[in-house]
Amino acid sequence: MGAQKVLIFGSISCGDWSFLQPYTTWPELVVAADGGMACAKAAGFIPTIYVGDSDSGGKAEAGMECIPLPAEKDWTDLQAAYELAVSRGAKDIIFTGCTGGRQDHHLSAVQLLETAARQGVRARILDPWNCIEFLLPGPHCVWKQDYTYFSLIPVDQLLEHVTIRGAKYPLLDRTTRRGDSLTVSNEWVEDPATVSFTGGCCYLIHSVNPR
Repeated sequence: MGAQKVLIFGSISCGDWSFLQPYTTWPELVVAADGGMACAKAAGFIPTIYVGDSDSGGKAEAGMECIPLPAEKDWTDLQAAYELAVSRGAKDIIFTGCTGGRQDHHLSAVQLLETAARQGVRARILDPWNCIEFLLPGPHCVWKQDYTYFSLIPVDQLLEHVTIRGAKYPLLDRTTRRGDSLTVSNEWVEDPATVSFTGGCCYLIHSVNPR
């Protein structure tokens, strides 16, 4: 079966890692992508595997599995960590330490969520204020957890026949499009709220206001 729950650290540091406290015992495998070594340790996690080229200051420690990568390659350290996790049996992945900083790497990390979804792997990006997922067409439960808002961000030109129930701003069989903010910043009146759509894909973002 391998390690089905995997926590992957990227190299973007964070002043307060307390948002990961609910996941202290969650991962079966912790992977550090290059500079994610320092992030993992700051968050109180001990990586099992190091993956990277060390250009972000990361390096494996004694007793840790090390997957060295060349500095010049066709993929990011984070994608390499994702591919490793999937090869070890991952079915549920949390990425963290990969938002903010350089926006090319930020957007590349967000797009990894689509790769995962299309491979049948649940994947999320967590930071202190957001949880980001990629949704394929169908029905979905949206649990509140400790968040204040949820938004659907269309990826395709059209997000078709969108229905949102249990929310402050419900929708019934509406079509929205990429670049439109119709489905941004909703709130819960029931937990979970439910969303469904029949065509197109979107990002589901849970969020709170930065403090």
